[in-house]
Amino acid sequence: MSRTDNFQKFVKQPKAGTVKEKIRQEKKKEKKERATAIEEHFARKRAERMAKQGIDPAMASKTTKGGKTYPKKEVKGAAPATEKTDKIESRNKFGKTPPPAATPTAVPIAPVYQGKKAALEQMPLNKYIAHSGICSRRDAAILVKEEKVLLNDKVVTDPGTKVMPDDIVKVNGKKIIPSRNFVYILLNKPKDYITTSDDPQGRRTVLDLVKHATTERVYPVGRLDRNTSGVLLLTNDGELAQKLSHPKNEVKKVYEVRLDRHLTKADFEKIANGVTLEDGFVAPDAIAYADSKDKSIIGIEIHSGRNRIVRRIFEHLKYDVKGLDRVMYAGLTKKNVQRGKWRFLAEKELRILKFMNQSYVKHKGDD
Repeated sequence: MSRTDNFQKFVKQPKAGTVKEKIRQEKKKEKKERATAIEEHFARKRAERMAKQGIDPAMASKTTKGGKTYPKKEVKGAAPATEKTDKIESRNKFGKTPPPAATPTAVPIAPVYQGKKAALEQMPLNKYIAHSGICSRRDAAILVKEEKVLLNDKVVTDPGTKVMPDDIVKVNGKKIIPSRNFVYILLNKPKDYITTSDDPQGRRTVLDLVKHATTERVYPVGRLDRNTSGVLLLTNDGELAQKLSHPKNEVKKVYEVRLDRHLTKADFEKIANGVTLEDGFVAPDAIAYADSKDKSIIGIEIHSGRNRIVRRIFEHLKYDVKGLDRVMYAGLTKKNVQRGKWRFLAEKELRILKFMNQSYVKHKGDD
């Protein structure tokens, strides 16, 4: 059995049925909302036409059931109906003669869409910054609290401050504007690249690898150490970045670890049962020998987002980590993406991330 086959034993595959059902329910809900809005729109139009013709809508609905037509109210001064005018009206009805131009009537937005419109009119400050491609919402909140953000040239310290469309927001003295064109890039990060937007020391960053991918300002979701390679997501979608980075969602990651020596069976069991580090107890979701012939290569699945957690687990047991490669992140893999290369996410992958498929999220109480 190859190393890859053995490694795949504990990598849980997505349950397509769960994702499809969620997508189907979401589409069904949207379809129902559209149908309701359209029905309300035409109901208003019918009421307006009846009002112009002097017809009582309540009486019209009663006579319609019996197959009878409610007589139109005569308009004073109107010319009597003739055979010729009846024919013209008939042709208009079937579209052969263009109808006379009608006076446009303002139609209010259907109630089902009013909430969405109102939501677009204002946005929390940290979300506004995240959608501008500066950083994630959590990092944006830190910038606000550090008084590095100006709202209409005034310092604000509350990340939840509402921003209106005509407000001016500046971060570190530079005006920012939210992007509506979201970009999602999967990078197979090589070693010796920093996972930040910029580096004061002038070292190479992951943004150097994707600088030709888009004109939008993207930033990495989460962190990978300088000497850690593998799957890294970059985006300007602050909402998704917040969802993936928040500790409560406990997004799963899978790593391939190369040690300086074989991992003993006793230490294997210790890691599987959990170890206590300086910042608390931690246990992986799964662990396996990635290569049956070489027990210095380990596969480990973990949801903890603590800093350098995988390296510290093995260093706690006196092993030296020679190589660390993230092979999966929230269901995303680096398959067919060479080291140092990138690609845009497929629509299916994006849907999985948006719905946070349960195959990739570990909830508390699952142990």
